[in-house]
Amino acid sequence: MSRLYDTIEPSVVDEEMLKKAVEEQGPKDQAGRIAKEEGIHFRDVTQLRLDFKNILKIDNLWQFTTLTKLQLDNNIIEKIQGLDSLINLVWLDLSFNNIEVIEGLDALVKLEDLSLYNNRISEIANIDTLYNLQVLSIGNNSLDQLENCEVANLQYQYAIDEIKHNENMAQRKLTEELQKQEELELHKAAYVEFLNGSFLFDSMYSEDPETAKLAYLPGIFENGLKQQVKREAEVASFFECLREAIESNQDKGSEKVAGFEEKKREIFSELHQLTDMSLLETRIAQYNKEINELCDSLMMLELQLLDQLEDIIKDFERNISDMMTGFIEFVQGIYPFTQLSARDLENNHHEKLLEIAINTLEKVLKNEFVEDVPDEVRMLFVDKDTVVNAVSASHDIHLLKIDNREDDLITRANGWTTALVEKVINKGCTSETRVMETQKVHSDEVKRNRKRISEINIYIDYLRDEMENLDLPDSV
Repeated sequence: MSRLYDTIEPSVVDEEMLKKAVEEQGPKDQAGRIAKEEGIHFRDVTQLRLDFKNILKIDNLWQFTTLTKLQLDNNIIEKIQGLDSLINLVWLDLSFNNIEVIEGLDALVKLEDLSLYNNRISEIANIDTLYNLQVLSIGNNSLDQLENCEVANLQYQYAIDEIKHNENMAQRKLTEELQKQEELELHKAAYVEFLNGSFLFDSMYSEDPETAKLAYLPGIFENGLKQQVKREAEVASFFECLREAIESNQDKGSEKVAGFEEKKREIFSELHQLTDMSLLETRIAQYNKEINELCDSLMMLELQLLDQLEDIIKDFERNISDMMTGFIEFVQGIYPFTQLSARDLENNHHEKLLEIAINTLEKVLKNEFVEDVPDEVRMLFVDKDTVVNAVSASHDIHLLKIDNREDDLITRANGWTTALVEKVINKGCTSETRVMETQKVHSDEVKRNRKRISEINIYIDYLRDEMENLDLPDSV
């Protein structure tokens, strides 16, 4: 079961043994000579074979931090130790040794394959931290037969679990199919097959080639989605118009200012060259007149922008209100030929249910009702008032649900329209944002207008002060 000490003296893993093993397993020929001259760092070694070395004690492996595969089989190792630094180890072979206890493996959290075959182990323990362990070879040890079976199950646990899961799923599916088949045979014997679900309803449409065409007739759901797309497009168009109007107005103002600045430089150059006082004063008066004309022109642009924005806002309010009003009228049944009223369906259902209930009551009173029904159902058929009240209560609940759903839809639609219009009139947004990100438009527009007028006045005052402070003859 385990190896006995050979005539060779037992050895310990030391520096010399490690160097020799690395060199023997490293590159050969010229590459091997170069590696030997330059030296091979233990931390770069990923695989190491130390089998058949008569090793008694594992030691000096602390530098092999990147090691993924280690062979220590066919030695005389009695204790698992010295492996704590091998945190990247994936494959470890300790078979054919004299190990009695499984220990010293806690740090090997990446270990997937562990061989302890042919040792002196009597108990499986201390492998709880080996979360990634997939293969454990531990046969031919001192374990009893039962534990060997458990080890075999552990070794192939994942494959077995998957097979069992697939078998259970297949069995469950087969059982369900058999139950459905038995239930179908029962229903066929009663001549009511496929009448306990939506099969009859679905079959009416599955074999109807015109269904796909008629499905395009508008309904509340489809119409609601289309109207939502239109409203979003209208909102996006509105803010795009606002942005374009403001940018266009600003560009025109900038052109006027740039043109005046160019003209101003020419005038100032001319004033510095004039020596005739009378002509100089005339030219200054003309320049001041041009400043006033620029001021009037910039103010007129701002006034035009205000009018343009007001027209855009009014058009938007009208369009969005018309769109929402049309949708609400559609919901309320202005076009009954395109949408069967839910109330009509409920009323028809109520009439049929009441008719069936009255007929059942007559059978009960004549002792002709032999069907087995729950006691609470049978208690409904004591007299006509009780039956009618029960059916009417059910009908009222159904109508209330329909009314509440319609009210909720209309209230939310009207609320959205009102809130949006208020945001446009009293609140708003900058030209780059969407409706859901709006910030006070009208108040922001008022602030923008005031700021613009203030900027124009400041600029005009600057031009006049610049003229007054121009270095001209004292007489002027």
